[in-house]
Amino acid sequence: MPLFTPTIVFERITCITPEFLGARGLRALILDVDNTLTAHGSQELPPDVATWLDTMRAAGVKLTIASNNMPGRVAPFAKRVGLEYQAFCCKPSPFGLRRARRAMGVSRREVALVGDQIFTDALGANLYGIPVLLVQPMRQDTKATIRLKRALEKPVLARYYKKGGRVHGKEEDRKPPDA
Repeated sequence: MPLFTPTIVFERITCITPEFLGARGLRALILDVDNTLTAHGSQELPPDVATWLDTMRAAGVKLTIASNNMPGRVAPFAKRVGLEYQAFCCKPSPFGLRRARRAMGVSRREVALVGDQIFTDALGANLYGIPVLLVQPMRQDTKATIRLKRALEKPVLARYYKKGGRVHGKEEDRKPPDA
């Protein structure tokens, strides 16, 4: 189970702050797209996430996208938000994460992955040996395969919460959601 366990769970990507990263020696983030930066399949960036990206850039945090999607999905979105990207990463394989990290010119101890799925993002980051900042999905999943994965994630998250993990949010840290 530890390979599937997130390092920290956040309510949304916008709850991750430059101060949080700096306190942990993190200078760079590898970002998932669907249900992390935007709704699944969307090319639109929510205004609060756009502001968050600007805040991270202003703080000197290096950012790049690493997605399992094909370039036809990822490239237009990455261009729209002004980020470099790695498409078809095949997470949980760590090879796409390694490409993304190397492109940013940082060491493994300086980078974390931000994503919303246990079996791709958390497992991939843990296999690669970097922290995973798991965010709760932005929207409810409509695809049957992702809904199945979400059901399978519940025991993993329950274990995280049982060991004292919590959801970090804008307000005071909250209790975990019902698993």
